[in-house]
This record gives sequence, structure tokens and C-alpha cells, in this order.
Amino acid sequence: MHAWHAVERGHEVVQIERESEARGASLRNFGQIWVSGRAGGEELDTALRARELWEDIGARVPGLGFRAIGSLTLVRGERERAVAEAALARPDAAARGYKLLGADEARALNPALRGEFTGALWCERDAAVEPRTAQLRLREALLASPNYTFLPGREVREVVGVGSVRDDHGEVHTGDAVVLCTGAWLGGLVRELAPELPVRRVRLQMMQTDPLGEPLTTSVADADSFRYYPAYKSPELDALNAGQTQAPTAAAHKMQLLMVQRADGGLTIGDTHEYEHPFAFDTLEDPYDHLTEVVEGFLGRPLPKIRRRWAGVYAQCVDTSRVVHREQVRDGVWLVTGPGGRGMTCSPAIAEKTADELGW
Repeated sequence: MHAWHAVERGHEVVQIERESEARGASLRNFGQIWVSGRAGGEELDTALRARELWEDIGARVPGLGFRAIGSLTLVRGERERAVAEAALARPDAAARGYKLLGADEARALNPALRGEFTGALWCERDAAVEPRTAQLRLREALLASPNYTFLPGREVREVVGVGSVRDDHGEVHTGDAVVLCTGAWLGGLVRELAPELPVRRVRLQMMQTDPLGEPLTTSVADADSFRYYPAYKSPELDALNAGQTQAPTAAAHKMQLLMVQRADGGLTIGDTHEYEHPFAFDTLEDPYDHLTEVVEGFLGRPLPKIRRRWAGVYAQCVDTSRVVHREQVRDGVWLVTGPGGRGMTCSPAIAEKTADELGW
């Protein structure tokens, strides 16, 4: 996205990618443009601006698979409904497109939801893209410009001067600005440039099914997402936590249900959160069993066969109220990292702000 904004503003860009293709958190997520749960203030403003940018870029790059599908957070019982009602009372509820629906209204909006729930919080501003292919399609669009060069299979190892870096092929690259967007890679050069970086790594588990065989017309979340996203903090959430504990597996793995249908009809389903290092190197079955049970309860039918399971790691600011960590680490060199689970949602607006601050 930084490359996109720079090319859009008429600059020549060299993008250096550590691997032959990007394989990190930007591919291993839901592809959600998730406005609904963002904290009020800067985070919500960033998400709403990013939503505008995603729609604009999606119109120009159809392969992104941008879809303005909205989301339904399904609730069961009075305590969960009370949290949704509290969200609806927020001063920024209209900006998010919140509406509280009954179960029949939610099913009318998303007929695949034939299971048990009592209502839903609708967020009109939520959207989706295809995470496994979005970067590929963006790069194809960028390569149409003579001002863009992509150099895969190279790792930046050293800052050698103002706006200059050396890669592991020994080649030096110089520009008016170097922006290091290092994702969850926080060692090596990053540690050398920013030894006290206020960013941590978070691991998650997710899965994807075979095609559902019918449209899932919105993104879907469960009430555990109320516990995870800052927009839902309220006395009603405190009452929910006090009176209705999470399922043991969900609590142990800090889980929520998020679900998005892919372009091929499959469902991307997750997720867990692991914060303590060292991370496990394997994926555990209990979280998948829990997610399957929750989803089947909402759909009122068995899930299709699980096609893929995977783990991912992203970088998150230790102060989770910060949208991203942006720091000038040397003359002409900036580090941008730590957006956390909001990275897919906010990336175009994060990059736009970098471009503005650097005077592009």
C-alpha cells in the first residue's frame, strides 16, 4: 500500500520483498475490512478512511474482490443483546452503520443463517477482499506503471547512508525515502535500528472450508468478538463477562468467531490469539472443534469439509490503542509496523498517512 500511494503521487518506487511472494499476515487473515469493532477516535477514523480507499482501489483493481457485504454479529440471550444495544448508543454508531436486528431480520439479510440466535448487530460499513490474492493483484496493477519495480527474494540487511540500504545480494538502493514495512519480522535489522521497539508478536489459528454451496451474504461474528474489540467496552460488556463466561476452549485460546465467504464459496473461519513467547509450532485441534460447533449452530447445518488449517503471526503495538508504530529510525529511513489485527482493514489509510507525513 505504501508503494501504491507513492506511485499514485508520481514517484519512482522500488519494492524489495524478502520472499519470492508475500506470505505473512496479509495473506493469512479473513480479508475483512472491519469497521464495526474499532475503537472510537483515531482508530475508527483510520478504518473509515481505509474503507473508502479500499472501495476506490477495488473499483480500479477488480481482482481484489472488494465486496461491500457488511457484517452481522449474532447474539443469544439478553446479556449479549444488551452489549449490542450499548454499541448502538455510541455517538459514532451512525458512522459505522450500526443497526440492531431481530433474528428474522438477520436471516432475511443472510438466509444461510438458519440456526439458533436471537438477534444481530448489523454493521453496514464492513466489507471484504480476497486476502490470498490481494497483494498479487495490486502488484500486477503497479507493474503497469513504468515507475514501479518489484525485487523479490531479497532482504534488506543494512542502512548505509541517508535514504540508502544494502540488500543481501550486496546491491545498494537509494531514494528520497526508505520505508521499512517489516510485518512480524522484528529481529535483525529492525532490532538494530529500533532496539526498544514497543511492538509484540501475536499468533493465530484459522481454517477454510470447501464451498458452502450457497451464498453467505455477510461477514459473521459471534458475541465473543464483543470481548475482543474495543468498540464494545461498556458496563453491559462487564455484566456479560461477569454473568456469562466463555466456553473453556474459547477462553483458553482467547477466541472469537469471525467468518467470511471466499470468492470460491469456501468459508474462512477463525480465530485464536496467542501472546506468550515462545509460540507453539503446531496447530491445536480443540479450537477448530469449538469453531465448528459455533458455526454449525448458527448455520443450522454441518460445515463443509475443512480444506486448509494454518497459523499466522502479526505484529501489534504493545499499547493496543495505537493504530500503528511509525518511527524515523535513521536519516531518510522510516519503520512502519505493529498494526495488529487491524492491518488488513487499515493498511491503505496507514500508508496514506505515511505519505502525507513524509511529504510525498
